[in-house]
Amino acid sequence: MKIDILSIFPEFIDSYLSWSMIKKSIDEGFVDIGNINIRKFSKNKHKKVDDYPFGGGPGMVMTPEPIYEAINSVKTSQSKVIYLSPQGNVFNQKKAIELSKEEHLILISGHYEGIDNRIIENYVDEEISIGDFVLTGGEIPTMAIVDSIIRLIPGVLSSNDSFEEESHYNGLLEHPQYTRPREFLGHMVPDVLLSGNHANIEKWKKEKSIENTYRKRPDLLGDRDLSKEEVNILKEIKKEL
Repeated sequence: MKIDILSIFPEFIDSYLSWSMIKKSIDEGFVDIGNINIRKFSKNKHKKVDDYPFGGGPGMVMTPEPIYEAINSVKTSQSKVIYLSPQGNVFNQKKAIELSKEEHLILISGHYEGIDNRIIENYVDEEISIGDFVLTGGEIPTMAIVDSIIRLIPGVLSSNDSFEEESHYNGLLEHPQYTRPREFLGHMVPDVLLSGNHANIEKWKKEKSIENTYRKRPDLLGDRDLSKEEVNILKEIKKEL
């Protein structure tokens, strides 16, 4: 998979790319990540990439020419161009899975009051937001999305189970996790996890996953087509709570 990140702060991205799983996935050839400095495509002698907005208003807007040239420097017929924007559709695990299957992603990290809308209208395939709040720039959302995508590429994690059991992957929150010691300040690990009975353990995990979701994010249950078994589990949970 190929990912190109377009930013005016590539040094910020560089530090991220040298970290843990991301660096490992690059070094082992699972993903090729380009870090493109939009300023390099500015024709301004000071490499300026912003200007005052037409019609007035606070702040500055990123000019279209450098972004357009930066996109074209890496774009192919297989590219999907994404602009990280608070006006985009909110990112979730379903979208992460979808994007992980793309051959080439171009992610535009905006700054200031945003980018010239002519780029969005004519050269961007999709706008994505990581939540209903505003950040200083698009670098943090870009890194969050790249991280969520890379870990879905086959081979990056030691096992598919590493992400298939995680919260949101299957539309539910993950079951509680425990490790040594068995007793901590009087708090015990559930006996079922120490029983060695794998069928009972898997049953407990499913029940606790549904319970966690019902307690913490009940909205997710409305978006998921529950199986007959899951519906029955949920009914029992509601009785007990």
